[in-house]
Amino acid sequence: MVPFLEEFLRYRKLLEGAVRQVSEPDFFRKIGKSDNSIAVIVQHLSGNFRSRFTEFLTSDGEKPWRNREDEFSPPQQTRARIMQQWQEAWQIWEETMAALSSEDRYKQVTIRGVAFTVEEALARSLAHFSYHVGQITYLAKHFAGERWEYLSIPPGRSKAYNRNPDRERGG
Repeated sequence: MVPFLEEFLRYRKLLEGAVRQVSEPDFFRKIGKSDNSIAVIVQHLSGNFRSRFTEFLTSDGEKPWRNREDEFSPPQQTRARIMQQWQEAWQIWEETMAALSSEDRYKQVTIRGVAFTVEEALARSLAHFSYHVGQITYLAKHFAGERWEYLSIPPGRSKAYNRNPDRERGG
């Protein structure tokens, strides 16, 4: 239905591939006093997805039950629980996307009372998601060091990849 769906899936793979490569302590580690850990970013994305995609077409994307400020507090739960919340938020996203039809593309939705077409809202969400996936990937690569397994084209492998570009789609 919407051209953004495969990109969401591609970024999901990047997020989950990066998270798999960090240790439990590094998942919660901050590199600076005012920085966010990977855990906090995943916690935030989970809250954002739950809010934006619950009743996507029928209620404002910033739900009254969401406490965005808490999403940026140090997590009070385990890595497994944070990742379970991510999977639950992703499930909401999947159900919402499966329910959308091509006729929904130009319907209006609101986020914090501001009107967007469905396509605009999805583009906005994808940009937000990819921004945070970049942060997570950067931190994960930093923490993994020499153990890092590239999620995209490894250095020196561009020509070989171009002969078989198998990561261009999210599915």
